[in-house]
Amino acid sequence: MTVFMCILLGFLVLCAVAASFSKNLLNTVLIFMSYSLIMSVIWILLESPDLAITEAAVGAGVTTVLFLLTLKKIHAIMKTEKDMQPEREPSGQEGEQQDE
Repeated sequence: MTVFMCILLGFLVLCAVAASFSKNLLNTVLIFMSYSLIMSVIWILLESPDLAITEAAVGAGVTTVLFLLTLKKIHAIMKTEKDMQPEREPSGQEGEQQDE
């Protein structure tokens, strides 16, 4: 059991460091969700099921959803390639040069 706990603590530290150094906000939110899920498992191993349920529900559930909605609201989530293509000019005007 102690080996498994040490592995989980190692992953916990790894998630904390990775979230700190991540440049992409979406990746940071996903790493934070992983951190919360690992912490939830640790709470179960420490025989605190009430804290584990709370950590899973609030940390990995509600907070992640709120972060994702915020990223979408501030347009920080990358759009698809179709959305990123510039709109074309109306037909008949493409390729024509106007002489002045």
